[in-house]
Amino acid sequence: MITLDRRSFLTSALASLGLAATADARRLAAFAQAAAPARPHRIDVHHHFAPPAWVAEVKGRPLLQTANTTWTPAKSIEDMDRGGVAAAMVSITNPGLWFGDKAVTSRVTRACNEYGAKLVQDHPTRFGLFAAMPLPDVDATLKEIVHAYETLKADGIGLFTSYGDTWLGNPAYRPVMEELNRRKAVVHVHPTAANCCRNLDYAPGVAPGSMEYGTDTTRAIMGVTFSGDAARFPDIRFIWSHAGGTVPFLAGRIDGASRTAGDRLPNGFMYELKKFYYDLAGAANPGAVASLLKLVTTAQVLFGTDFPPGGTSFDVARAVAGLGFFSESDLRAIDRDNAVKLLPRLGG
Repeated sequence: MITLDRRSFLTSALASLGLAATADARRLAAFAQAAAPARPHRIDVHHHFAPPAWVAEVKGRPLLQTANTTWTPAKSIEDMDRGGVAAAMVSITNPGLWFGDKAVTSRVTRACNEYGAKLVQDHPTRFGLFAAMPLPDVDATLKEIVHAYETLKADGIGLFTSYGDTWLGNPAYRPVMEELNRRKAVVHVHPTAANCCRNLDYAPGVAPGSMEYGTDTTRAIMGVTFSGDAARFPDIRFIWSHAGGTVPFLAGRIDGASRTAGDRLPNGFMYELKKFYYDLAGAANPGAVASLLKLVTTAQVLFGTDFPPGGTSFDVARAVAGLGFFSESDLRAIDRDNAVKLLPRLGG
């Protein structure tokens, strides 16, 4: 009843101020209806967790953000409740899991996935798991895929855009892609800063995440498409973080290069881009979304927050609703319906 009263109050207040007829007021009213519903409905596909074994391994490493080291399940649930999020897909974030030692990577990956599976078991309606993988170790990754799906019952797989100085689409990773395709996997891809580019001295005080994450997403998308993997393995459902990085803005330019790759892109670069899914974590701004919507329809767009470092789910939801690009039906699709089609367990 308190939630309904809040919605009614905001709508009435807007009307009394003579604003209800304006586009801004309609967007605010729509957000009032959606931001804090009586029953949480959103599905956050870009939400991070920090198992103790992972925190112990990554403390002090580059690209680690402090907010991730203090994460707890209770903090996630509290934020989800405030932002109307019914369920969140958890995944490992930077600095990832690969630091040059295959045995350590396999051990920590397994610990993360066991922790994530227990989190889902304890809160089956609130969390889903994108299982971490020990790439670039292909053999260990193939074993972890089996364990993730058949023992842990993971909802999907979490990958990074690059590992060291190799990107998705590298021929060495083709057995992994083949197995993910066989399982019709939902694969969430998180950006990182590749070894080549995390310490470039182009601007003082600029962290790699400011530009390199978007750029590395573009490199990975080009790797998957120009290698032929996207066409070769059409049953992998890729979700790209942060509205696809810089790809939507550069799509036309990249498409020009694809004219010499007809054997690997028989249907063209744009065709493959339109099959992918894109989350809005870190991208709920007019420039990113305007470019993305020139590339795909709202049916390919998903709600994501990048919690905990990316901000609260309430603030992200408010930003998305306030963009002015989406109708109420669009927002329902982005907030929930599109994710349920990919991850039907979370629709229950």
